[in-house]
Amino acid sequence: MSCALDDPTLERHFKGHRDTITSVDFNCNMKQIATGSMDSCIMIWNLKPQMRAYRFVGHKDAVTSVQFSPSGHLVASASRDKTVRLWVPSVKGESTVFRAHTGTVRSVNFSSDGQSLVTASDDKTIKVWTVHRQKFLFSLSQHINWVRCAKFSPDGRLIVSASDDRTVKIWDKNSRECIYSFCEHGGYVNYADFHPSGTCIAAGSTDNTVKVWDIRTNKLLQHYQVHSAVVNSLSFHPSGNYLITASNDSTLKILDLVEGRLLYTLHGHQGPATCVAFSRTGDYFASGGSDEQVMVWRTNFDSADYGEVLRSQQKATSMECSDRGPSTSQHSHTSQGSTAPSISYQEQPQQAAPDGGVPAALASTLEHIVGQLDILTQVKDLLKHINFHDLHYGYSLFWFK
Repeated sequence: MSCALDDPTLERHFKGHRDTITSVDFNCNMKQIATGSMDSCIMIWNLKPQMRAYRFVGHKDAVTSVQFSPSGHLVASASRDKTVRLWVPSVKGESTVFRAHTGTVRSVNFSSDGQSLVTASDDKTIKVWTVHRQKFLFSLSQHINWVRCAKFSPDGRLIVSASDDRTVKIWDKNSRECIYSFCEHGGYVNYADFHPSGTCIAAGSTDNTVKVWDIRTNKLLQHYQVHSAVVNSLSFHPSGNYLITASNDSTLKILDLVEGRLLYTLHGHQGPATCVAFSRTGDYFASGGSDEQVMVWRTNFDSADYGEVLRSQQKATSMECSDRGPSTSQHSHTSQGSTAPSISYQEQPQQAAPDGGVPAALASTLEHIVGQLDILTQVKDLLKHINFHDLHYGYSLFWFK
């Protein structure tokens, strides 16, 4: 039985880069996508089929990060050539450039008001700049190894950074102090970002895991071990209910943060999936890989009411499992497109319903249906007594308030 949650579908794919794609971002107007690559170029892909892509040449080494400004009128790029460039995303491709660090610049990110930039570098520092005139403001310098990523919080008051020193740090922009350091990853931390609410962060690591922390309590909320290789990138859905991740295992994973489970596995890239990002509205997401391809996917699952989706999933799962008990169920199909990616819908193994909930006279099929429909309520009650530090993934209710 199919549920109301439609599978993501591949809408378009672009090929024009000549090396691994390192970063991808949507313009807020949903008319353009920017990508950076190890080929030292930035590409601006126009989503209208009749419009050609723009190739921006200026960096002298690999481009490591790109992002549109909140207004969509600028694109910032970071490079291994130690510079940051600000581009106008039009056919002329005009840019200004400034030397930002003494090592590779790994990350660049606009504040939500578009007035500031934060950069992260192999020189072990994080720096904050004004967008106007690219004036240097201050540096944050407590990491003891390369800093892979730095992002502003939604309100611009905090900065999160991820480093090869295996820590994720939270910084206060006003006091310029590190207010907490998370040291729970077993490998280099490649990427970190804030939840849209600003109350939580997620990070992906070379230890193949994704961790989610509440920064109000500094407690680990969720720990996902769904990838079989390095996690390179992640992106929160604007609703805050989902997180998408990209890994060297060639897959993208969509995680249901409310239920604390793996929802989808997407197979599209031939080789490592290196970057991923939701659009500003969440209707689409884009991914890039070592196969030099950019893929644009329609989310689909955001079209349904989330509560209704959960109820439909529970009902569909119970009926699918009626003949074989409450075990993991999967189905996959091939999407349109020459790359023929496939998607697996993955349901967590369900706990058996307690005895006595269904009259003995009813058939076993009905027992499964009723039991599975009751699971969501039972799991919520159960979770009140579970320590989140002991969870890997599954049954981790994740309420953002």
